[in-house]
Amino acid sequence: MDKTAAVFTGNSNPDVAKKIVKYLNMPLGKALVRTFSEGEIQVKIDENIRGKDVFVVQSTCPPPNNNLMELLILIDALKRASARRITAVLPYFGYARQDRKDQPRVPITAKLIANLLTTSGTNRVLTVDLHAGQIQGFFDIPLDHLYAITTFVSHFIKIKIKNLVVVSPDVGGIKMARAYAKKLYSPLAIVDKRRINGEETEVMNILGEEEIKGRNVMIVDDIVATAGSLVEAASALKKRGAKDIYAAVTHPVLSGPAIKRIEDSVMKGIFVTDTIPLSTEKAHKKIKVLSIAPLLAEAIKRIHNEESVSSLFD
Repeated sequence: MDKTAAVFTGNSNPDVAKKIVKYLNMPLGKALVRTFSEGEIQVKIDENIRGKDVFVVQSTCPPPNNNLMELLILIDALKRASARRITAVLPYFGYARQDRKDQPRVPITAKLIANLLTTSGTNRVLTVDLHAGQIQGFFDIPLDHLYAITTFVSHFIKIKIKNLVVVSPDVGGIKMARAYAKKLYSPLAIVDKRRINGEETEVMNILGEEEIKGRNVMIVDDIVATAGSLVEAASALKKRGAKDIYAAVTHPVLSGPAIKRIEDSVMKGIFVTDTIPLSTEKAHKKIKVLSIAPLLAEAIKRIHNEESVSSLFD
């Protein structure tokens, strides 16, 4: 890209930012982003960005509050340094699961985050696989929504998993699963489950059970947190006669007992992206990481050049 653009990052996902600028053949923006001893965040932009089209790459992944504050303060600093346009690039949009009032006296935190980003000086948002599509409507500024399906499907075609059935782990994920099934020319099945509490579910039925017997299965989802639902679904599919079971999940939050559950599960492997960096203790032989950086970089280039982003998925 030309010199009228700049890419900056905080501390949440610097590896993805480095891959993005390498793809774009440009340097990473110089900025000091650190934490004072009492916990406050300090930001200083160490180069002239007056009149530039600036992109800030920052996942609001764990620890979400620190990473969100870094992002907001970075945007404020860039705005005060006279950036022409600021695009917040959030590979992972945290707080996305709190997107509605599903019980009395609770916040709609995803809307609050949208308001904070706009108030801080964000002109545009770029993100990947939102947990709920309606979050796009929480913003009064342009939002470009990318899908990791291109990254996953390219890899699945390369590794040639035969006799494959795509499975949605719940009714809410049917639209995503259908898109995978269409691109992979595979049948579709759905896990019907009920939620016991915030972190536990119980599988009730398999819709399309006849499709999975003796076939390989790919469970597709947007987020894996404690992995309870995913492992429960995999176990139910195995009992119904599935052969090798894999999962493709965009955002590997992998909190609490997730790694142990995946290790002990019947799944042969789980494919994730690097929207959230995997720490050393979360690395596991069953987990394969695919990079989302080329997709983000291409979208950044198109936004800067005022070209269509949706054509990436045509």
